[in-house]
Amino acid sequence: MIMQINNLRSLTIAVCFIPLLWVVFDIAFDNLGSNQMQALHIRLGDWALRFLWITLAITPVQTVTKWRGMTEYRQLFGLYAFFYASLHVLVYLAVDQVFAWRIIGIDILESSYIWFGLIAYIIVFSLGITSSKASKKLLGKSWKKLHRFIYIAAGAAMIHYFWQLKGNLAEPLFYLLLIFMLLGFRAVIWFKNKQLSQMMIPKGRASTDTESD
Repeated sequence: MIMQINNLRSLTIAVCFIPLLWVVFDIAFDNLGSNQMQALHIRLGDWALRFLWITLAITPVQTVTKWRGMTEYRQLFGLYAFFYASLHVLVYLAVDQVFAWRIIGIDILESSYIWFGLIAYIIVFSLGITSSKASKKLLGKSWKKLHRFIYIAAGAAMIHYFWQLKGNLAEPLFYLLLIFMLLGFRAVIWFKNKQLSQMMIPKGRASTDTESD
């Protein structure tokens, strides 16, 4: 059983590298189209967004299937979101702008969508570097609070994605629908848990609390 789980994890790690290999293949065989820089930038950003969405989908899947082992895969997919987001940023800094910091600064100031991309990346970066068990132990209760910022990262990434695209909006609208479904699922679970916790409060205690108020 343990060997099967390890094999599944190894297979998942290998599969998550396929988008990168696909990009490298297209670069090698000149399949990125006329605007190769833009295509490379968008492709890596798309995969960062997709892995972020997969990470957010783990909790609903875990809730439905009752498989507690999904938690480990949530961390794995989150790290891949961080990995592809870092490549996305690196291509912009090193390949697109050639580390011309003055031009980069002007670009950031003049392009509102970059601000949202920057917010999303800072959060994903923070979550990535604190994903280890040692960080979780060190941060204690603050770790969970920090990792809830993934919802803000998802929203900022979505705005960043929308504002920079022109033309066909079918794909970003699909991503937007997904994020609404994923966050909506969490809202429903939170509301049900809150109602359940209120039902479990003894009536005598509730009346005493009311009188003390």
